[in-house]
Amino acid sequence: MEWLAGFIAFVIASIAGLFPAHMLAYRAAPLPHTGATVLFAGDMMFDRTIRTAIEEKGGDYIFSCINDVLRDSDLVVANLEGPITSTSSVSVGSPVGGKNNYTFTFATSTAALLARHNIRLVNLGNNHIMNFSRWGLEETKRYLDEAGVGYFGDPGRQTIVKARFSGLSLTFINYNEFNPSTGSGQAASTTIAQIRAARESGGIPVVYTHWGIEYATTSSAYSRELAHRFIDAGAEIVIGSHPHVVEEHEMYRGKNIYYSLGNFIFDQYWNDDVRNGLLVRVEFSASGVQSVQEIPIRLEQDRRTCPVR
Repeated sequence: MEWLAGFIAFVIASIAGLFPAHMLAYRAAPLPHTGATVLFAGDMMFDRTIRTAIEEKGGDYIFSCINDVLRDSDLVVANLEGPITSTSSVSVGSPVGGKNNYTFTFATSTAALLARHNIRLVNLGNNHIMNFSRWGLEETKRYLDEAGVGYFGDPGRQTIVKARFSGLSLTFINYNEFNPSTGSGQAASTTIAQIRAARESGGIPVVYTHWGIEYATTSSAYSRELAHRFIDAGAEIVIGSHPHVVEEHEMYRGKNIYYSLGNFIFDQYWNDDVRNGLLVRVEFSASGVQSVQEIPIRLEQDRRTCPVR
């Protein structure tokens, strides 16, 4: 890498987009190429039976058969479906369908676990990140900061991240249909303004969304309308999360839209729709997306996530 002598830098900016709030950097081996390879993954949940498996077998166990895939990209980006806090779990052992079963908190070691497996950037803009209110979100950011994991989509602040690679800058922008800090969805106009600002500053806008209808295998009309508006505004690619199942891929005006990648780390096993997820490896150059590779994955009942062979 040509910048920071082998560092990848994340600049986290506020909605104003004028002054970076702070910079995160992590040491990485110098890349033998210009451009960047980014692997996109879906929803990650580290509570309930996933938390129990980690306590019994160690965090690396759940990544043990997918780790080589994660390390084969310069950066892995995924949705962190809940806060990282020092609070004890209320969902472990709770009745299925009860409120506590959907109130997540992840162990403080989660941030370092993500970093060890090359998941160096996470989306916080989702419907569970505020399960332990604003203080839980602030704890999450502190643990991510300490582990060198970047983040974007802070509810209520709509933070973005600029990831600088050799020869290009990617701007990661969130759209959250279920913003828990306001009780309503994020304004699409905010996301569109961020996309346009990224293009004007010479960055490549990457939009990672949290939207749609849970367990629906096709996208909603609202999601399709928004995705097209984001591309029209200048987004290079749109990646979706939240439905917990894989939804369709669309090419619109020559740009890729993945409406939902499904589950990545989760303890849902009742049918193939929730067990089968998708990773998307994207090669970027200074001119945008050069290639896209889809990698099917499956949630195993031993709590590991594995590539489909």
